[in-house]
Amino acid sequence: MSFLRFASFALLALRALAEEPAEEVKQPSQTPNLAIKISTSFPASEIFGIKLINGQPTHAVLSISNEEPDPISVVFIGGSLWTSDYTSPSPRGPQIVRNLTTTKYDVEIPAGEKESIDYNFATELQPQELLLNLAVVVTDHEGSPYTLQAFNETVAVVEPDTSIFDPQIIFLYLFLLALFIGTCYFIYSTWISTLFPQKKRGGKDASRARASTRGAKKVDPADQVGVVGADGPAVTSEAGGEEGEEWNEAKE
Repeated sequence: MSFLRFASFALLALRALAEEPAEEVKQPSQTPNLAIKISTSFPASEIFGIKLINGQPTHAVLSISNEEPDPISVVFIGGSLWTSDYTSPSPRGPQIVRNLTTTKYDVEIPAGEKESIDYNFATELQPQELLLNLAVVVTDHEGSPYTLQAFNETVAVVEPDTSIFDPQIIFLYLFLLALFIGTCYFIYSTWISTLFPQKKRGGKDASRARASTRGAKKVDPADQVGVVGADGPAVTSEAGGEEGEEWNEAKE
């Protein structure tokens, strides 16, 4: 039950703290002035201001200094984003845009000591300038809860920077390259290739015939001897005639 009571108290306190962002927020009348100092820093912030990058955790460091004579305990840290008067003027004043994560802590800070506490949150909003309000719920040595404002300034919500080495970007480039190559091949095979005549290529039989023709030995016409036969003249070489004469002489 105490956890729910503290959580409800913290959310209501955060809303009350952000209703008057232009002025110093006053604690409720039942809340005494505690000797507690809180300073908030953002290690990843730039010199041009604090930026909340969508999809990436924002890291805040709260330095809480306890100047009370008794120890205190940090119970909750939470926040919210609000519209500012100059970015979204409204007769009803700033309007809440998003409640941030309320994180439960159990950190005790002794009297006269200082403690640094990390608080992380993330956003998924349209790029714009908003009012960031952070609050801390602490309890004294008697267990009474108190809400203290930790941060109340304008911040910028931005999109993350795109890198050429992002896997999604690399896949997109490869897909576009494949699409471009496929389109060029289709255009070439459909229209451009038809404008150039194709050379006729013979088969294997034609190649073999040309090879046998090149390898045949030509006969000199002077060495040819005419032979008359029944079917017409026949041609024999001179070497063949000499062999015939030698065969006849041997027979005689």
